[in-house]
Amino acid sequence: MEVSRNPKPSKIIGRLILIAVLVVVSCSREVVGRRGHNGWRSFDYSAISCRRYTASLTDFGGVGDGVTLNTDAFRTAVDFLSGFGPEGGSMLYVPPGKWLTGSFNLTSHFTLFLDQDAVILASQDENDYPVIEPLPSYGRGRDTEGGRFISLIFGTNLTDVIITGNNGTLDGQGKLWWDKFHNGTLNYTRPYLIEIMYSENIQISNITLLNSPSWNVHPVYSSDIIIEGITIIAPTRSPNTDGINPDSCTNTRIQDCYIVSGDDCIAVKSGWDEYGIAFGMPTKQLVIRRVTCISPTSAMIALGSEMSGGIEDVRAEDILAIDTESAVRIKTGVGRGGYVKDIYVRRVTMKTMKYVFWMTGNYGSHPDDKYDPNAFPVIENINYRDMVAENVTMAGRLEGISGDPFTGICISNVTIEMGQHAKRLPWNCTDISGVSSGVVPQPCGLLPDQGPEKVTSCDFPTETLPIENVEVQTCACRHKLRMV
Repeated sequence: MEVSRNPKPSKIIGRLILIAVLVVVSCSREVVGRRGHNGWRSFDYSAISCRRYTASLTDFGGVGDGVTLNTDAFRTAVDFLSGFGPEGGSMLYVPPGKWLTGSFNLTSHFTLFLDQDAVILASQDENDYPVIEPLPSYGRGRDTEGGRFISLIFGTNLTDVIITGNNGTLDGQGKLWWDKFHNGTLNYTRPYLIEIMYSENIQISNITLLNSPSWNVHPVYSSDIIIEGITIIAPTRSPNTDGINPDSCTNTRIQDCYIVSGDDCIAVKSGWDEYGIAFGMPTKQLVIRRVTCISPTSAMIALGSEMSGGIEDVRAEDILAIDTESAVRIKTGVGRGGYVKDIYVRRVTMKTMKYVFWMTGNYGSHPDDKYDPNAFPVIENINYRDMVAENVTMAGRLEGISGDPFTGICISNVTIEMGQHAKRLPWNCTDISGVSSGVVPQPCGLLPDQGPEKVTSCDFPTETLPIENVEVQTCACRHKLRMV
């Protein structure tokens, strides 16, 4: 079996011996059957790419007892399987068990597949997470100055990488990290559960993420990303446990996800103050749909606060928010620069909210004192329509920046039922401009009602984005239940 184009003789021998001893089996697009024979099992899964070769973590010495550290097993497995990229790609199967590990990197043309009874447990030892440089668009870590602990699952400069399963689990065991954050004893920024950088053709699907030390899923400086069918759960008072944070990314689809978070369920970002302005990579062409969010202290979708590279063409629809502080929140401030424009939101249902509409121009967190006080953000063409909410404290809190108003705000066909403890004035608007139509309770004077004939305003784009047309395929694999 040819496994590389120009391999060294030693690598050929080593690889052939390992293939003979380990379980590296053929995968194809054809379904072999739900149950195999002679010790083999078949399973199918949905993916942007099918793989020709598969190995199990146990083939590389993995022990799923929840105690044995498997970092070397994961790293060795990925390193070995990376050689099959030119030959149809490879998949690492994580079988039932509890697999304790520190950080490990992924490779191109590769799938990490978690069995439904597989739990990857994140090590709580800082030494299992190498310290890496801060993101260039941030200039420093989010928790502390300087570097940051690498994420549990990390990848950079990759093509065609998939993290999926039949609802297997990543457990970040984050309490230790949350306590360090609250106690001020962190030396570096906390690790995320999944971070993929400078990459393209990414799929993260059909897994559960629990108790992340900080952000859960962070694609950054990447493109052509599908995140779907994932469940994210963290205590609602855990610090900065954002669900999904597309950051300076293009052509991203987030759909069919369930998120319970201590911070924003989805936070769209593109760099921080002067560092984000200099890096200059926006997030654009983002689709968010069929997401359920629970976050009593934060937003269903946040745009910013780190948005200095720009955010544009975001389309969110068919979303449910329950017991969440706000629906779509724009967070920015003087010194951010950048822009948030061409935002379209429709068909949102909200139950028990502090705010439905919230825009903030006084979000003052800065990486350092070198930001430009004349870097004013541009906020324009923000569209909301076809929304209902109940048990709301305040309908809208829209605060632009003096001398830099937020413009082109459009709110149409929205019904808000105020709660028992609602504010006396349901709307508070300063330094903004726009229009409204068919909104109850009636918005502030800066959003004048255009009358019932305009109830169809705030149009949602009709043309599709490229990522919407990407289809996953059904892949099938036979996997041996034990070593031979």
